[in-house]
Amino acid sequence: MSRTEMLARATNRKTPWDLVVIGGGATGVGVAVDAASRGYDVLLVEQYDFGKGTSSRSTKLVHGGVRYLEQGNISLVMEALKERGLLRKNAPHLVHDLAFVVPSYTWWESPFYGFGLKVYNMLSGRYRFGPTTVLSRDEILTRLPTIKTEGLKGGVVYYDGQFDDSRLLINLVTTAVEQGATLVNYAEVVDLRRDDDGFVNGVRVRDCEGNAEFEVSARAVVNATGAFCDRVRRMADPDAAALIAPSQGIHLVFDRSFLRSDSAIMVPHTPDGRVMFAIPWHDHTVVGTTDVAIPDTPIEPRATEDEINFILETAGRYLEKPPTRADILSVFVGIRPLVRSGDAKSTAKLSRDHTIHIDSSGLLTIAGGKWTTYRNMAEDCVNHAATLAQLEDRPCVTKALSIHGSDRNGARPAGEYASHLAVYGTDAELIALLAKSDSRLAAQLHPALPYILAEVVWAVRHEMARTVEDVLARRTRALFLNARAALEMAPIVAEIMAKELQQDDAWQRRQIEEFQQVAAGYLVAP
Repeated sequence: MSRTEMLARATNRKTPWDLVVIGGGATGVGVAVDAASRGYDVLLVEQYDFGKGTSSRSTKLVHGGVRYLEQGNISLVMEALKERGLLRKNAPHLVHDLAFVVPSYTWWESPFYGFGLKVYNMLSGRYRFGPTTVLSRDEILTRLPTIKTEGLKGGVVYYDGQFDDSRLLINLVTTAVEQGATLVNYAEVVDLRRDDDGFVNGVRVRDCEGNAEFEVSARAVVNATGAFCDRVRRMADPDAAALIAPSQGIHLVFDRSFLRSDSAIMVPHTPDGRVMFAIPWHDHTVVGTTDVAIPDTPIEPRATEDEINFILETAGRYLEKPPTRADILSVFVGIRPLVRSGDAKSTAKLSRDHTIHIDSSGLLTIAGGKWTTYRNMAEDCVNHAATLAQLEDRPCVTKALSIHGSDRNGARPAGEYASHLAVYGTDAELIALLAKSDSRLAAQLHPALPYILAEVVWAVRHEMARTVEDVLARRTRALFLNARAALEMAPIVAEIMAKELQQDDAWQRRQIEEFQQVAAGYLVAP
């Protein structure tokens, strides 16, 4: 994938696109994959990098949502469990089963949660991941050697899915391109175009790198900007009522010693009404999340002291070694694009169902939903957009569409880099060959993390990485796993990228400074 080529396609096109999609997160890219695979002409523009917002900041779970079952939203749970199964089939290099243990510290918890989680498993039907089982105290300790033992009675184990969110997103971007779509990052929509009747028929875009503007026309425009969708809606109608009730959730990242297990912990009830997870992820431990209503939607949300303290306190109730501020390697924050509801008293109670809204100008907005259901959301959106644009009806094919990097034969990368390159799927062998072609590229970027220089080159050449942040936050996950290590990696990453992008020393200095500003939000003072 080449941004230069993608931008040229966008600026040189003389005829209307079937669909122009605004937003390069899971929802927007999912729409691009769906529409392009049906044979529609699709342009997607994203003002930052793909997945810069919510789609890189999830809990890293592909799941039905145990809490939604408790809320009685059976249809959402069943939809998500089905989509979970399709994702494992279509992207087996990125989605895998994960055992979740619910520890019990009172006599009634095991039978109570055991029953509910067996219902949860039953709802997945033929897409089941593994059996739900009530465990004894000794069985819990075998699975979770670092769990707090005082008062432990036993527990329940059930299975859900885990993934690397931004890696899946980048593979979906590649899939969309392979299906014929055009996608451009760092391309900001600055205005909407209208026809003589006042209907939206295109967008005005600013190339954020070249600072030049251009216009494109479209039969339909899709606003898939998630938590930021109201900003786009107000380009069409300055008086549009807010559709989104944003909330933020944070996650703390620790080293593997706090969990030392291939199983996760699920705490079904916390004081703020959410489920809390402690999850093994990329040889680290991720703990979260919170649910705090926020008044606006910054592109770089920051964790509050109350949220950090809440997670530390809650984790300390269940881990034998309570984590402290000094143990935090990184903190990341995501904003949920929750659709407003007049009777909801807190964001924790708002539905995760998606909504499609078409305003009087013809702008189609898709909002809400969750990562797990992105494919189903995209199918629904493209069905509506095709009708709106009066396009030829064509069936959705994404239920059985392999996502770039997948190998349905189950092949995995072999050799020296097999473990950490597995998330690249079939591209892993090519990255390994790149490292072998130049011994300098085989070197690790930092001793605390497994990433090698060849991954930086690959990200620039084949995954449209344009900044140091793109590489360290979303092409690799260094910033999310260890913010201080990522900061130390920034100079060498900038140097490699400058060579690939033919940039000068001043560009390198700016990149390092800009990354330092972003990374400051992932650091927690001891």
